[in-house]
Amino acid sequence: MNTKTPLVSIITPTYNHAKYIGACIESVKAQTFTNWELIIIDDGSTDATYDIAKTYAENDLRIHLIHQKNIGIFRLSETYNKALNISKGDFIAILEGDDYWVPQKLEWQVAVMTNDSSIVMAWGKAASRVEFQEEIYQLHPVNASKNLNYYFNQPNGNIFNILFDDFLPPLTFLIRKDSLLSIGGFIQILPFPSVDMSTVLKLSQLGKFHFLDQILGTWRIFPDQTTKTLTNDILEGGTKVVINHFQSLTEDEKSILRFDEKFIWTNYKKRKIITFSRSGRFKLIRRDFKGARKDYLHALRIYGFIQPVWKLRAFTGLIFSFLHLDIEKLAAIFGKGSLK
Repeated sequence: MNTKTPLVSIITPTYNHAKYIGACIESVKAQTFTNWELIIIDDGSTDATYDIAKTYAENDLRIHLIHQKNIGIFRLSETYNKALNISKGDFIAILEGDDYWVPQKLEWQVAVMTNDSSIVMAWGKAASRVEFQEEIYQLHPVNASKNLNYYFNQPNGNIFNILFDDFLPPLTFLIRKDSLLSIGGFIQILPFPSVDMSTVLKLSQLGKFHFLDQILGTWRIFPDQTTKTLTNDILEGGTKVVINHFQSLTEDEKSILRFDEKFIWTNYKKRKIITFSRSGRFKLIRRDFKGARKDYLHALRIYGFIQPVWKLRAFTGLIFSFLHLDIEKLAAIFGKGSLK
């Protein structure tokens, strides 16, 4: 029997995360599973991110730090695959520089993956928290009671069914390296500013996933992060990822899905309204009142009377943008949670 302890390669892309990178690295060092290597790729940070990470790398031989000229979020697959190509692990984990893990994260998932060689990827719950707050803003995925049967990706490709109303947190992923290499590494389809969705969809065609019903880490949220500043790119790119994948499937593969192409485009219209409404909110937080007005007006003008609740939110935000008021206080009153 092979009793060799597997090696986990952790890929950490980072850019201007000086406030967060220390906690990120500390959460790796605190893992109860200790056979890991941490590959940090600093994408040309202009703050102290590199210097902070360098201090850790100088004191722990498991930490490898690479500095590259900034290539940005739309070439993120290059950054990820650079780390993948030098990794030595049996499994690949993802932990971006502003996120952090619970201490048992790797231990729990490695046990699952080593006990069942047919599992392509393990994943689980993540808590989103605003900056350094202890209070949980939201748990992801959000619809476990509805979608749990899909989380294990059986039959192959079944995880596709949840992408319209659930989010697979990349910081929870543990991927079998051989499987990742067999699809050509991390995949990015522009203008989507990430590699997670397209990569997971391709992996889902290879075998089953394992969902661990535990909080594995924290996804920090703050007004200046990519998911708050590139909301339209995320929507347009995400839709392109979904359409491309759907159209690549055979009729048998499509037969396990609970939606068709018409649904994808109807959902796109709904998400477009939500996207501009949320973008307006993030711009209000950044006190970009003119930009917020533009986004709120766009949300109100498009696609008639669908999404009435979000239209109302957009109208409320529009008023706040004219009055230069703080909409986060209103969000807190109505239990929506403040992003400040």
